[in-house]
Amino acid sequence: MLVYLKTLGCRLNEAELETWAQEFQKAGHVITRQAQAAHIIVLNSCAVTQDAARKSRQLIRRIHRDNPQAKLVVSGCYATLNQDEAAVTLGVDLVVSNQDKQQLVEKTLTGLDMSVMPALSTEPGEISLFTRGRQRAFVKVQDGCRYRCTFCIVTIARGDESSRPVQAVVDEVNALHHQQGIDEVILTGVHLGGYGSDLGNNLADLIRAILAQTTLPRLRLGSLEPWELPADFFELFQNPRLMPHLHLPLQSGSDSVLRRMARRCKTEEFTAIVKQLRQHIPHFNITTDIIVGFPGETEQEWQDSFDFIKQTGFGHIHIFTYSKREGTKAATLQNQVDNAVKRHRSQQLHELAQTMKQQFCQSNLGKTFPVLWEAYSEPYSDNEQRVFGYTPNYLRVGCIISKQVSLENQTRNVRLASVHDDCIMAGLVG
Repeated sequence: MLVYLKTLGCRLNEAELETWAQEFQKAGHVITRQAQAAHIIVLNSCAVTQDAARKSRQLIRRIHRDNPQAKLVVSGCYATLNQDEAAVTLGVDLVVSNQDKQQLVEKTLTGLDMSVMPALSTEPGEISLFTRGRQRAFVKVQDGCRYRCTFCIVTIARGDESSRPVQAVVDEVNALHHQQGIDEVILTGVHLGGYGSDLGNNLADLIRAILAQTTLPRLRLGSLEPWELPADFFELFQNPRLMPHLHLPLQSGSDSVLRRMARRCKTEEFTAIVKQLRQHIPHFNITTDIIVGFPGETEQEWQDSFDFIKQTGFGHIHIFTYSKREGTKAATLQNQVDNAVKRHRSQQLHELAQTMKQQFCQSNLGKTFPVLWEAYSEPYSDNEQRVFGYTPNYLRVGCIISKQVSLENQTRNVRLASVHDDCIMAGLVG
């Protein structure tokens, strides 16, 4: 059968899609990139915000419209929180909750009537990454979260914390590198910093094991809550195979707002983390998430937050304008911020974020970095193309080369030359 896989939302969803793709292929089915040709369509949905839940519903309706004959399987946070709506109102053929995701392929192949669908076999060695053409693979190492930030619905949808054994992760990384030719892996989880809380170890132990038991050239970490980092965590970045970039969700630069959010990292503690990282590795890239207009956010709290963000400096900021999410404590809080005020603050922060991003890029100019080149390229002239890749500190780099040359999945040194809107242009070195 032809299987089409689609995800909305986080990198964890993408990691799960890659696992399902390989399981479908091992069962003798084919992954297609054409939704209209598929016999089975699997959607890994999102519900991190009301807008994400709306997009999940819209995508389900669009799938039905574009390919009404396909069997539709929906999993993810939207499906978990809205099982009746998905199954009854939207007519999904099979809903698989987050708690049953590990059995999604088995449930799909046994729980749907596919008697009219043809069976297609894959040739030996055909199994490959769902995201073939991208040189990075997401590996899910942990799920669930034991904390309850007042704005977050995902921890409710994902359930209790559960970590994969170290050896299972090491084996997957080795398989990706040696069998798939993947040179960069990103570890993901709902509460990545909580890895090992149920196993008696921690994230630093996992990282050390991967670096010791694999030859993977580049290991990167996904979004990481800025608390519970073990004391020896920062020393890990002395190994050049661990990429000097962390996405640390701050959410607000005001301690009083952080308390209402039930966040467990004060601004002073966040500053200490940033300082240690930048002391260990020059040009360490720290990116973050910020929620604008959280309930009760006063003008003074907003100004305190804005000033702290500016003082800290980030390579990139994901900015979310707060909107009520039913089922969370924040939705019940008093003094909801006016929409016009939220829009104004969001605009202010977008302008600051763009300035900081440009400043960080400028600070890296003239430096030489190894870049892992992607499959994606675009025409530049009759005989030239612009190719793209990422530095260890996660700066997107462009380089102009001959159309007769391929750099895909190669790591080559470049010297960063100039900042453009979509990348930093660079020249190959050596």
